[in-house]
Amino acid sequence: MAHTVITAGIIGACLGSFLNVAAHRSIQGRKWWGNERSVCESCGHVLGVFELLPVISWLILRGRCRHCGAKISVRYILVEIICAALAMMIVLRWGISWAAMFAGIGTCGLVLNSLTDYETSDVFDAFALAPGIACLLLRTAGGFPAFLDGLAGAFAGWGIFAVIIVLSRGGMGWGDAVFMAGAGAVLGLKFTLLAFYLGIMSGGFFVIVMMLIGRLHWGRGESVPLVPFLAAGCFMTMIAGPEIFAWLAPRILSPEILASSWPFIL
Repeated sequence: MAHTVITAGIIGACLGSFLNVAAHRSIQGRKWWGNERSVCESCGHVLGVFELLPVISWLILRGRCRHCGAKISVRYILVEIICAALAMMIVLRWGISWAAMFAGIGTCGLVLNSLTDYETSDVFDAFALAPGIACLLLRTAGGFPAFLDGLAGAFAGWGIFAVIIVLSRGGMGWGDAVFMAGAGAVLGLKFTLLAFYLGIMSGGFFVIVMMLIGRLHWGRGESVPLVPFLAAGCFMTMIAGPEIFAWLAPRILSPEILASSWPFIL
């Protein structure tokens, strides 16, 4: 099992490197597919294989371009490490299985949308909806009830934010609603509601901490990207949804719900 988890970590780091590129180039309006090579954004040097190894290259180069010495953002190695950790958690939870693949697709969407929202406060509709559509198709393996649960989760995720956007009169963007529609298709109805709760709570906790240490200030119009926190809530729900439900509401939920495992909730 250990070698499987390590392999998953390596694959996760490689996916993290790819998602970094996909997010950054999409924001710049550049292609992230095809034959376009990765280059240093300061000097234009085409990066070789050994300059593109996830985590390792950044450490060896000490976070600087080998040719011009320009700094390479620490974001790259952080995303690669985070994706490696997420991949290992998925394999520890489900092993090598269809459920792990399902979770992997959903997680790639969570990371990609978090990156674009963090960098520019924008959510690309295609990035938000593609994982949801893919997982809806995979849900057909669980029969019509599983597919219907995915549709219900998509409508719930979109609907919650639609109500907030209307009530706030544009105080929140529609990108968050589209993101939660895609995530809801992955999670299903009841887990979408849990993910929303966990995401909002984690975001609120972060804001409070930032205000206490003086990094954010009340009334100055400072904004915090919401999608990374919603994504964290979604991933926590994927990994431990039934257990979290059991802790939050053991007297309210039925034994069938508490015993159910994600994905393909019936």
